[in-house]
Amino acid sequence: MQIMTFRHSTLAAILAVAAAFSAMGGSTAVAASTTYPLTLENCGRSITFEKAPSRTVSIGQSSTEILYLLGLSDRMVGTAVWLGPVLAGYEEANAKVERLADNDPSFESVVAKKPDLVTTQFQWHVGPEGIVGTPEQFAELSIPVYTSPADCTAKDNSGGGDGVRHSAFSMDLIYQEISDMARVFDVEDKGAEVIATLKQREAAARAKVGAGDGKLSAVFWFSSAELAIDPYVAGRNGAPGYILSTLGIRNIISSDEEWPTVGWETVAKADPAIIVIGKMDRRRYPADDWTVKMEYLKSDPVVSLMPAVKADHIVVMDAQAMNPTIRTIDGIETLAAAVAGFGLAR
Repeated sequence: MQIMTFRHSTLAAILAVAAAFSAMGGSTAVAASTTYPLTLENCGRSITFEKAPSRTVSIGQSSTEILYLLGLSDRMVGTAVWLGPVLAGYEEANAKVERLADNDPSFESVVAKKPDLVTTQFQWHVGPEGIVGTPEQFAELSIPVYTSPADCTAKDNSGGGDGVRHSAFSMDLIYQEISDMARVFDVEDKGAEVIATLKQREAAARAKVGAGDGKLSAVFWFSSAELAIDPYVAGRNGAPGYILSTLGIRNIISSDEEWPTVGWETVAKADPAIIVIGKMDRRRYPADDWTVKMEYLKSDPVVSLMPAVKADHIVVMDAQAMNPTIRTIDGIETLAAAVAGFGLAR
C-alpha cells in the first residue's frame, strides 16, 4: 500500500470533489424527465428531437464511448473511427453494435443504417467540409447531426487538418456533450453520475502530483507522417494542454494549432523534462506504433541525447487521452502516476 502525505493540495482536491458533487445535487437528486420536442443549440445549429432516438450511428470513438457510459448501446446501430480498444467493461456491448469502419465510413454506409441521430466527434468527418458528409446532407434525409462541442467551441476547422483552437480546451466541453446526450435520451440521472465520477478522478490525480509550478515541462508526440520528417506534437490549447495545466506542467509548444509539426531540433533545444508518446491501434502512419516512436527516441543521433530520453522520462499514453475526449481524464491519471514514479512530484 502506498501512503501519501496529506497536503494542502490534497485537501483542496477533496473540497473540489465535494463542491462538484454538491453542485450536482448529490447522489439522491433525481433529474426531471426530458420534455419533447427538445431543441439543442449545437455548433451553431439548432437540433430538434421529437422523441428519444432509437437508431444512432456514432462516428468517433469518444462519442461512441460516451453513449456506452450512458447505457445507450441498445440505441446504437453503427460506429466508426476507432483508435484503440473500447473502454474496459464495454466489450460485450460494443460487439453487438455494427462497426461500419475502423476509420472513415462512407456517407452511404451511415445512411443505410437508417439512423435517427448521427453523432460525430470531429467536424473533419461530418462538418462544413466533412469527408463523410455535411450536416445539411443528413438534414435533407431528416437525420439530425450532433457534433462534440469540444471540436467546434472556440475552434476553427475551416483550414482543414486538425484545426486551430482560439482558447484552451476544458473538460467542461466533454461534460456538456455528456449532459446534452443525457437530455436527448432522457437519462439525465445517469449523465450526472458519469460527470461526477470523472470530476472525482481528475481531482484525485491532481492531488497525487501536488501543485505544480510550471518548472516541469513536457512535449506530447502523437505521431509522424514519416519518421524522417517533423512530428505531430500537441499545441497549447488542446487536450494535452489541459492535462499539463491541470498538473502544473509547462507545454514547450506554444502553437494554437491542435497538432502542429515541429522539428526535433526545436524540441531538443526546448529540453522538455518529460516526453509523452501516443499509443494507438491505428496504423495510418508507421509512427502510430508506439514502439516505433520509442525506438526512434533511443536511436536518433540528436533525440537520443535529450536528457529526458537518457533518464527514460518517457510516458506511453493512450492516444484517445491526447484528443479532447472522456479519456483525457485517463491521460491526467497516467501522467500524474508517471511524474510520481519518476520522482518529479512536489
